[in-house]
Amino acid sequence: MACNYMKTSQPNQSKACNYRKISQQKQSKACNYRKRSQSKAKGKNPSTPVRRVTRAGRNTRRGRALGLDVTAAFCSAASGSLLPGGWALPGAVAWLRCCDPHSRSQGMRRLRLNQDWIGRIRLALTIVGLPYAVCKPETSPSAAAWVHNPYTNTLRMTSSTVAPPLHLKSRCQPYPGSQIKRFPVPDDKVDWSKVWPQYLPVQHTDPNVASRPTWADPDLGSKVFSPRFNCVDGAVDRTSFLGDYKLLQNRPLNPRGRTGLAGRGLLGRWGPNHAADPIVTRWKVDAKGQKVSHPASKRPVLQFISIKRKDCGEWAIPGGMVDPGEMVTLTLQREFSEEALNSLALPAGERAQTHQRITQLFKGPGLQVYRGYVDDPRNTDNAWMETVAVNFHDETGNSVSELPLQAGDDAGQVTWVDLDSAFPLYASHSHFLETVAKERGAHW
Repeated sequence: MACNYMKTSQPNQSKACNYRKISQQKQSKACNYRKRSQSKAKGKNPSTPVRRVTRAGRNTRRGRALGLDVTAAFCSAASGSLLPGGWALPGAVAWLRCCDPHSRSQGMRRLRLNQDWIGRIRLALTIVGLPYAVCKPETSPSAAAWVHNPYTNTLRMTSSTVAPPLHLKSRCQPYPGSQIKRFPVPDDKVDWSKVWPQYLPVQHTDPNVASRPTWADPDLGSKVFSPRFNCVDGAVDRTSFLGDYKLLQNRPLNPRGRTGLAGRGLLGRWGPNHAADPIVTRWKVDAKGQKVSHPASKRPVLQFISIKRKDCGEWAIPGGMVDPGEMVTLTLQREFSEEALNSLALPAGERAQTHQRITQLFKGPGLQVYRGYVDDPRNTDNAWMETVAVNFHDETGNSVSELPLQAGDDAGQVTWVDLDSAFPLYASHSHFLETVAKERGAHW
């Protein structure tokens, strides 16, 4: 019996030994797999690396942002696209094809993204150098800008077109109000970075500016005048919306490049000359009070108050220069009242009534559509125009629409004009109105 037992136990021990060998082999394979996975994660095998792309933030029940640790799997570099399937953003919902690093199985994660988070994810992808392909909605984040509303202290996103790289009207011939010809500047020589030893701009400062009125700077050679550029110099704002500008021989240089004319021309300040342009609009309606749509675009037509400038005869938005120490909000209201309603010439009682109506409109949520450099024919190498353009919309038509329009001293005519791309306007005003039309969903 003992001998038989020993014979029986030997095969069992042999089986147990084989089992241990098989287990050790499995453990060895698992160890090798972990080593290969770690090597891939460290980038030793670039075929399928796993990377953490971005963190969206905290989750909220309202769906404004969904907080997820987005882990995307990248396909082979030879495939031409790192993100398998890429980004697809139909409206506010994005689908991201991703890979689970633990289960190594592909899946789909749904991200609810508003415009803000779309921009953040695209910014994160750009920072780490990853390509992206976005299906743009009607107003794409790349063609939009967040602007500050100084009247409600809020941010509002408005669609905007890319500003032209070169100023054109700033090189017009002849210089406004004179027969002076600018030094011809071709497009490839506009930028100051282009070396051009032959550049000899014409020196010109209008006599009305040189006579030193209260709204103009003295000449830079004056001993009593030592301006501080790129900062607020006393009550005069000498900063630019484009950032710090350069100086050459203590003269500020136009940040958009050469114009063919040095000095100040018709502008009072060396460097930036700040203005404000109020864009007052209403809907065009028929005799029954219904909105009128354009026959081509089928969109409702907006109207804006336009003045005809006395100096050049062009139609423009009523606006003017910001006085030293004056808030832009007050400039917008003051310039509109003076140029479009001729408030200075009204009787005292009528002037108070008009002021009340205007104040009510301008206290509303104005839409800032532009803030920056203006391609103005008065610009020179050393003085240029910058403005803030704000749209005030009379939705019901019972505010400014009921006030009688009367041209002020600087305007030859004033009237309501239909917004249309075919209507020629002064300086960069067409660009401002195009933004207004797109934001309001109106014909352009």
